[in-house]
Amino acid sequence: MDTTRINDPFVSLCGDAVDDEEALPLLQRNVAAPSLGLMAGGVAVVGRLHGFDLEERPIIGDVPHAPGQLLIGRSTIALRRAMRGREVVVLFDGGDVQRPIVIGLLEPSALDGVSVPPAPGITIEADQERYVVTAEREIVLRCGDASITLTRAGKVLIQGNYVLSRSTGYNKIKGAAVDIN
Repeated sequence: MDTTRINDPFVSLCGDAVDDEEALPLLQRNVAAPSLGLMAGGVAVVGRLHGFDLEERPIIGDVPHAPGQLLIGRSTIALRRAMRGREVVVLFDGGDVQRPIVIGLLEPSALDGVSVPPAPGITIEADQERYVVTAEREIVLRCGDASITLTRAGKVLIQGNYVLSRSTGYNKIKGAAVDIN
C-alpha cells in the first residue's frame, strides 16, 4: 500500500484497493503527533479543518503544537465537509496533543482581510441586485422531479413532469434548429 498519499491532506486518504480496517490504523499511526504534556486547563489554539477520516471524525492540521502533523479529533460542534479549509478553535483532552477537541469555528472578518476559501472551482458573487454562481463543469438546480442543468458546453437542460413557459410580452424560441416533439 502507498503510504505517501496520507501526507497530502487534500488527496483521498485511501485508495480503492484499501479497506477501512486496513486504512484507519495506518492513518492514525501516520498523523499522530507526540504529546507535549500540556496542562489539563490548556490554552485554545487555532488549527485548520482538513477533512474527515473514515469514521467521520475531524482531521485537524496547522496546529502550532504539532507543526506539519494531521490530528484526528473530536468536536463539540457540528462540522460539515463544506467547512474544509476553515480555521477551527482546538483544545486538547487532558493536555494531550494527540487528542484534540474542536470547540468552535472561526468566522472570517472583513476587517481581518481574511476570506473563506471557496470550494475548488466554485465562485459566488453577490450584490444588491443579483447572484452569480460559477462552476467549472456544471450547475444543477433540483427540486423533486424537476431540474435545471447548465453545462460547460453551453447546454441548458430543463426537465420536469410539467413545464410551462408564460409571458405577458413576446415569447420567442430561437435557434439554429428548433425541434418540437
